[in-house]
Amino acid sequence: MSPSKKNLRVCKQGHTYYKSSDCPTCPVCEQERKPDSGFLALLGAPARRALENAGISTLKQLSLQSEREILMLHGMGPSSLPKLRTALATEGLSFRKDVER
Repeated sequence: MSPSKKNLRVCKQGHTYYKSSDCPTCPVCEQERKPDSGFLALLGAPARRALENAGISTLKQLSLQSEREILMLHGMGPSSLPKLRTALATEGLSFRKDVER
């Protein structure tokens, strides 16, 4: 297997970076956008964007979702769940329980 060829790109903000995938996300912009505190700061960029795109920016909003619903978000992986569970627990919250059908 040959190594991926990285292409030089420039984002809308003028940052230059190399990427081998079609992903349009600028890593410099993502690092600048990363929160310094709060539960979103615990997550990697794809998981953080998944929650932001779903309109979830607070632990209260997160607690209204089930773990299954969160895992269905594009960019959210199972390794993020323990961090989210811990953040919820520190505020006395938890994920909504799935209803058995």
